[in-house]
Amino acid sequence: MKKSLIALAVLGASSFAMAQSSVTLYGVADAGIGKIKTGAPAGNDASNSTQFLSGSLMNNGNSRLGVRGVEDLGGGLKAGFNFETGLDLDQGDALGSGGGFWGRAANLWLGGNWGTFKMGRSLNPTFYGIAAWELTGAANYSVVGNTYNFAGGGPRNNSQFSYKTPDMGGLSAEVGYVLKADNAGRAKWDLNVLYANGPIGLGFAANKTKDIKTNYVLGGKYNFSNFVLAASYTNAYNAANAQRRGFSLGGTANFGAMALTLDLTRDTKNDWTGKKYTNGLVEAKYALSKRTFVYGAYLRLDGNNNYGIGVRHNF
Repeated sequence: MKKSLIALAVLGASSFAMAQSSVTLYGVADAGIGKIKTGAPAGNDASNSTQFLSGSLMNNGNSRLGVRGVEDLGGGLKAGFNFETGLDLDQGDALGSGGGFWGRAANLWLGGNWGTFKMGRSLNPTFYGIAAWELTGAANYSVVGNTYNFAGGGPRNNSQFSYKTPDMGGLSAEVGYVLKADNAGRAKWDLNVLYANGPIGLGFAANKTKDIKTNYVLGGKYNFSNFVLAASYTNAYNAANAQRRGFSLGGTANFGAMALTLDLTRDTKNDWTGKKYTNGLVEAKYALSKRTFVYGAYLRLDGNNNYGIGVRHNF
């Protein structure tokens, strides 16, 4: 009898704990076929031959598996975490997206009505400053992201401390900082200011690593009826302080389950390659459900032609 009472007490305590916190398993499966001349994150897919594509430049996104959790601490305060790993569906290898096994995300956060404080590896403020208006949803084949390497800073930061404000009528901001001891002796700051209200989406982002000049990007989009127009201007530097700057202009037309996108970038200065380029992306997507779509994309990037056709499923 005593054992039964103890078991019921433990079960009750566990139920109470579970009611205060939650853990979610989620992921993406994305694979297709295509040809890549240059720039694939997974080098085995950059062979300039038609082949199976996964975790590559011409996939809509990398396949991934993630877990995130949140606990209600009371008084409006919450704690949470996010761990995420990439998967190569070619042979089942892990894809770290520039990091280790949990290279896509490995962070802990505290949040409340005052905002969110996060620590660890994550997508950086500059990435979110671009995603606020970028037409493909920051796909692997984003012409803006690939032309200017997400305003020179890449999409993720290691060892980042960041603070994001609450949403204030569509206006928000985030600032991140990486200590010099965590970045080969070069401290880095990263920030964005976003505005999203009704048909308007605007984003300004900037980042700077010690001894490298400041990178920045300003972009916006406007939704009207079934069409979206977007434009941006980027000024970016690489690790050698070589400059690449230019603008983008594009649009998306939505026809029910079908969406067609054309996005172009034009360099006004390019010391990265020594030649100014006009790059372009054509993308077609068809939604099979709320979580699954097929896509086809053609990317002209710095004089090279790349294409891919695939299926993406979110779960």
